[in-house]
Amino acid sequence: MFGDISKADQLCIACGYTDMRKSIDGLIHLVQHQLQLNPFQNHLFLFCGRKRDRMKALYWEGDGFVLLYKRLESGQYQWPIDAEAVRSITPQEFRWLLEGLSIHQPKAVKKLGFTPSL
Repeated sequence: MFGDISKADQLCIACGYTDMRKSIDGLIHLVQHQLQLNPFQNHLFLFCGRKRDRMKALYWEGDGFVLLYKRLESGQYQWPIDAEAVRSITPQEFRWLLEGLSIHQPKAVKKLGFTPSL
């Protein structure tokens, strides 16, 4: 299906700001050379501009790249600008981001990495 990003194994967010004039080839170059990742993996790569009102998503579908672009009419994305060049986010964090929330929700219940014994 065209642009079915739900099949991505991992969601990778490029922290900081990206030049939103970049097209598919420019974003592929950024993924390869700046983020040091393989753009042909089954990952969804997310980018945001300086105004934080536009987001691009790059996804390899096996036979070509899909470039998704969203511009908010009002408001801004709570885009992480920390020192990390790229980080992986969960589907829940992605939903928060699309809803205008920070991916760092201090009140969210964190899942445990182990099963507690009773």
